[in-house]
Amino acid sequence: MPGVIVTNPPKAEAKAVEALAGYGTATVGEAMGRTGFLGTHLRPVQQGVRAAGTAVTVLCWPGDNLMIHAAVEQCGEGDILVVTTTSPCEDGLFGELFATALARRGVRGVVLNTGIRDTAELRAMGFPAWSAAVSPQGTVKATGGSVNVPIVIGGQVIRPGDVIVADDDGVVVVPRERAHETAEASEARERKEAGARAAFLEGQLGLDRYGLRETLMRLGVTYRSYEEAES
Repeated sequence: MPGVIVTNPPKAEAKAVEALAGYGTATVGEAMGRTGFLGTHLRPVQQGVRAAGTAVTVLCWPGDNLMIHAAVEQCGEGDILVVTTTSPCEDGLFGELFATALARRGVRGVVLNTGIRDTAELRAMGFPAWSAAVSPQGTVKATGGSVNVPIVIGGQVIRPGDVIVADDDGVVVVPRERAHETAEASEARERKEAGARAAFLEGQLGLDRYGLRETLMRLGVTYRSYEEAES
């Protein structure tokens, strides 16, 4: 079936993307109601890096990276390349040369629901990457696919122009229409957590701060001394 390359899709507002870049994936996911997480299988090739940008999506055939070459032309400043395949694949579809071309265009990172290679080189050049596998296995460039169409990773739909937030914990997608409200909700959550952190440093227990003693009672959980429990 012929593929398609969609040009100039709508994108989330740059100001909202920059705001989201200041928060971790856990905060952003919680701010959206515990949604948007792309799954535990996507892991970073580096540590201590956080990236946020607008998605350029790619749908490739397994073992074939032709459409990544096509997608590079569609990438620009502030984008993150997001790649998946039509069926499971762990081959190394992406490596140092792709990263060099993308970095030249201002791309902030890559997320691959497939394999990646040249990980040492990627770390050395400071190009952020998350992938489902690491593999030196090469690929062909023989089958058409699509660029800037909706794709699915980990049960989440990613559309071109949606916001991708990625860090050591994983990857989250924020629908472009929700970027601004999610940034505001993330800020509110950060303020709330700052208050909790200060309270815990003072010795307060989560049981009391969050009213969880009442929850334990409602669930029928009781306290017993060791002697009572053993009798």
